[in-house]
Amino acid sequence: MSFVIGREADGDALPTAHLGTYRARDGSHGAGLGLDLDGPHAVLVVGKRGYGKSYTVGVIAEELARTPAIAPTIVDPMGAFTPLEEAADGAPVPANVVDDPAVAPDALDPRSWCAMLGLSPESGAGSLVWGAAQAASSLPAMREHVAATDAPGADRRAATNHLRLAESWGVFDPGGLDADSLAGPAVTVLDVSGVDAAPMNAVCRGVSEALYRARVDGRIDRLPWLLLDEAHTFFDGVARPALEGLLTRGRAPGVSLLTATQRPSAVPAVSISQSDVLLTHRLTAQADVDALGRAKPTYMTASLDDRMPTSPGEVTIVDDATETIHAAQIRRRDTPHGGESPSASDLVFSGRRSDGSHDAASGDRDP
Repeated sequence: MSFVIGREADGDALPTAHLGTYRARDGSHGAGLGLDLDGPHAVLVVGKRGYGKSYTVGVIAEELARTPAIAPTIVDPMGAFTPLEEAADGAPVPANVVDDPAVAPDALDPRSWCAMLGLSPESGAGSLVWGAAQAASSLPAMREHVAATDAPGADRRAATNHLRLAESWGVFDPGGLDADSLAGPAVTVLDVSGVDAAPMNAVCRGVSEALYRARVDGRIDRLPWLLLDEAHTFFDGVARPALEGLLTRGRAPGVSLLTATQRPSAVPAVSISQSDVLLTHRLTAQADVDALGRAKPTYMTASLDDRMPTSPGEVTIVDDATETIHAAQIRRRDTPHGGESPSASDLVFSGRRSDGSHDAASGDRDP
């Protein structure tokens, strides 16, 4: 590996991800390029739709899953990373897909419960939910706590209805995901593609705090990596405080955070400024380019516009550890990519129209 992103000193024997190759001005590929996996990092991957953002996250996930002493977890809002458990080219990629992830209700603090349910803590129903979250560790027990109060009936009914709504999401369980279940040798994919933003955020918040606390308390040995696609969805919900905590305090206990978004203008400034590795695929929205430009390091003499990639798979990497900028081409995935959009031509080539009838040009072949 000719250069390792995120590594300040030489260390050829240290854990390293094969990220891709250098990209010359004429588009040709150069020497190999790696990503340091020995220490904790905050990584931000950005790019407009169709230019390889999720693909790059998948490449990094493959490398993390193959690395001893690393425990990667992906919160997958689009179902794009479930193919990681399929057969891989080359070395196996150990992966575990959790189709219905759940976290313990007490993984969220009382303020987060109120925010998630859209209740003001000062309101009658909000204060009841706050008290229930402090006193109980399961949703039935939270409802019982509300029912046992002497609050006005309307407030008790409103609080109970909101708690029933949360229960209907199916993401809360006292025996839900904990750090031990996420600290194994495989990459854990939490498929939250079937739930709305609020329960999705609840899962992310619970997992983030569980991994952080477990490392602070010394209960898990592996170094956790938390990977989030569509990160703006999580920074806009109850997961935000936990994620900002990982960005500002995760390095000391060894917790890494990788966030990916096609809308860097929609994530808080701290998610950009605290990232020590930035991988930029093509962006065209000026607001997104400006958001990255405001955090441009002093050692980056040219503007990001001047270095903007033009084709899928191309990436510009800003490495704060070595204060260097790199033009690269991401390597091919070893597992199937699940982030591609379906197309009408798929139906044509399969031999059927969208109404189920055979296409005349395809003859009688099977679909």
